[in-house]
Amino acid sequence: MSRFLQALSVEEAVAAAVRIAPSPVPEEIAADEAPGRVLCGDVIAADDIPGFDRTVVDGYAVRAEDTAAATESAPALLRCTGRTAMGETGSTLPVTPGTCVYVPTGGVLPEGATAAVMVEYTEISGDTVLVKRPVAFGENVLRHDEDYQRGAVVLPAGRRLSPQDTGVLAACGRTTVTVAKKPLVGILSTGNELVPVSATPRPGQVRDANAPMIAAYLREYGCIPKIYGIVQDEKTSFEAALSKALPECDVVLVSGGSSKDDRDMTAGIIAGRGEVLVHGIALAPGKPTIIGKIGTTPVFGLPGHPASAYVVLLVVVRPLLARMLGESRSSLVTARITLGTSIPSQKGREEYVRVRLEDGVAYPIFGKSGLLNTLVQGDGLIRIPAHCEGLEEGSTVEVVLW
Repeated sequence: MSRFLQALSVEEAVAAAVRIAPSPVPEEIAADEAPGRVLCGDVIAADDIPGFDRTVVDGYAVRAEDTAAATESAPALLRCTGRTAMGETGSTLPVTPGTCVYVPTGGVLPEGATAAVMVEYTEISGDTVLVKRPVAFGENVLRHDEDYQRGAVVLPAGRRLSPQDTGVLAACGRTTVTVAKKPLVGILSTGNELVPVSATPRPGQVRDANAPMIAAYLREYGCIPKIYGIVQDEKTSFEAALSKALPECDVVLVSGGSSKDDRDMTAGIIAGRGEVLVHGIALAPGKPTIIGKIGTTPVFGLPGHPASAYVVLLVVVRPLLARMLGESRSSLVTARITLGTSIPSQKGREEYVRVRLEDGVAYPIFGKSGLLNTLVQGDGLIRIPAHCEGLEEGSTVEVVLW
């Protein structure tokens, strides 16, 4: 109990969680299945990309100096010696002083050419091309190593891959990529008052809303959730469920297992089989959170109230999962927004307030942590640091969007 009363700061609690995070486990998967996964190693360019000098416009490959004096009224006159089709090397159509070659967008830049003139700035008279504006050296041209140079890091380890990255992998000739294996996270729901989602609650009972919410969050973040069902507030049942989950999972989350009520067995059972690192965080909502470890498996006791559980997932559990995935930077989506109403806060605890956004202004949604509607009505969370006594109306705040 003394551990709970001496609540740690959020920073200390997150550090404790990250310290017990298992290392990423690499696995090789198809590159086209990689979006959303985190790279375990750098992707290196095996060759220069694009690999050849090319134009980025439809027009004429020229020597830039041949167009230096070109104007609408006195265009430069160049002789067109032919056309380069897509996929051709263009080596048989060199550009020499006073000549040009037609090249489509993406076509190989002929030998001797140093720039390309857009077709819109030209006129044709027989085999003569009238260039009506000058182009600079390298204008409208992509050099052979301008995208990526051979040996360069194309995508760094720790990057969560996007659909755009899949295109880059393809350009590099990568059909497979090494990523962090998805952590398997077990979810145990505790409470005599809980019934399955499909059941009709009797007076005093509530449906288990936390397990599906937690599972959806984990799945979206790149983990594999496994729901172990509802466990009664009884030591034997809880130990049996935990014993089943521990060898199967990389992390175990116990929903509703963090209160300081005498019925709470989570901290005691974790301590009896492993170690309790944290029982109590200066966090609102989410103060009674437990962080422990049994063997090499992190075990968390999350608050039973949905809003509290969600905040703890976001603030404390997510950094551990990020370490397990090897993620180098946070993938949280945030925005700097003006606060529409002052928010009071108790100094000494880090507080997360649900907010709704309206016309670029954030308005707090005040409600008890047991309410679900604030999660649905809200657009994100505002963090109030522990050293603050609140935030003033009109101030610019960072909103963690969901």
